[in-house]
Amino acid sequence: MNIVDYLRLAWEQLKRRMVVTALCTMGIAIGSASIVVALSFGESINHYSRVQMTQFMNTDEITIHNGTPPQGTSTSAGNPNENKTYELTKSKIDIMRNLPHVQAIATYQTMNAQLFVLDHKLGRINNLIATELDTLVDFGFEFQQGGPSEQENTIILSYGATMGLFDEQLSGSGMPGMNSGNGQAAPERDNEQRYIAYPLYQKQIILKPQIFQANGVEITGIQFPLRVVGILKKPEGSSDQAASNMKTAFISPALGKKLQDAIAASTSTSASSTSNGSQQQPIPAYNEVKIKADDSTHVEQIENMIKKLKLSTQTNLHYEEQMQGQLVILRFIFGGVGLFILFVASISIIVAMTMSTHQRRRQIGIMKVLGANLSQIRNMFIAESALLGLFGGACGILLSYWVIWGINLAVIHFSPPQPGSDLEILFISAWILPVGLFFAVMTGVLSGLYPAVKASRTDALTAIKRD
Repeated sequence: MNIVDYLRLAWEQLKRRMVVTALCTMGIAIGSASIVVALSFGESINHYSRVQMTQFMNTDEITIHNGTPPQGTSTSAGNPNENKTYELTKSKIDIMRNLPHVQAIATYQTMNAQLFVLDHKLGRINNLIATELDTLVDFGFEFQQGGPSEQENTIILSYGATMGLFDEQLSGSGMPGMNSGNGQAAPERDNEQRYIAYPLYQKQIILKPQIFQANGVEITGIQFPLRVVGILKKPEGSSDQAASNMKTAFISPALGKKLQDAIAASTSTSASSTSNGSQQQPIPAYNEVKIKADDSTHVEQIENMIKKLKLSTQTNLHYEEQMQGQLVILRFIFGGVGLFILFVASISIIVAMTMSTHQRRRQIGIMKVLGANLSQIRNMFIAESALLGLFGGACGILLSYWVIWGINLAVIHFSPPQPGSDLEILFISAWILPVGLFFAVMTGVLSGLYPAVKASRTDALTAIKRD
């Protein structure tokens, strides 16, 4: 007998016992569907968490600073260039730019808080960052209006920087907290204006750095007229209150150098009377470099290469590793539930096949009298249980698709809509389907071993005489 004969006989027996076959198939289907859904949960949560962590925690970015000498090492005072190998230099940046899996690289120079004026309205920038403006999109920033420009003296504002501009003419005093002319309390009015986004795109603003002397007196007179060439989008999912606190602006490195030189010159001039003759240290063009990897899985490889340049690195990769460890536990839990259901289903198959063996004693006896050996009897029952597992696995795959579809529909219905997000929360990868089918078939085969061995040991003459 070949495999086709075994399958034909198995199919005939399954058709005769439709009710038992349907019940066993249902048990295997539920078990295999549980495994497929469990693996899909793990795969989907893994994918979703990586996307969210990459978006909000920037796990695919590396922040690089000057390297620090190892503890215990000493530098000679006669060689001032000894520590230059630990600094962020242009040559090292060029080397990092050519590393594999580097999608983008940018220099960053963060400056202190700045004020800006537009039509008697006073705005504030908490963080002014000098960087290559054409790399903002590569690092995940999205523009609501405009974009990077090659023109000089341009600035890009975050959405929060356009909110809450203070009207000096309306207050009369130029300071918040005073009563307005119409009797409305100024704090209440200021709170209302705090969440108003003003149209600043393509407007010219006057940037006024906040500089203070050692005695606390503010240094005035530095003004930079800049044109707003871009407004960044409001962070997705953030409230107006949170966005109003994210007052960030970006300028080019050349403009940042001019601004720093002007601030340094003004500070040195105001402090010349109290200076002891010491020479000011030159201001670096950047204090950190950021690298965007093409995928978070390559961050560790890039980080190891950068450390060979004796530079300090910082990533959020450990958060992703912690999340992966928690997801492994979650996968084991879901997989254990599926295996337990398959175990229960295998018991039902053993019972059904054992009953089938008892009912088919005469058939087994006749087959032995006609010359069927023990292996053929065993293979006949194993083929029957394997075919039962195959049917159950196929039904389980269909059931798992329905379950995933139902969960996605429920999540979409009960969760608030998020623009730009995928409608499909859970999905079934292609590699999961054969795994679920394999477990179903193996459950059928293993469950049919005991009935097959019992059937092969049936005494032919006794079975024929009794029936």
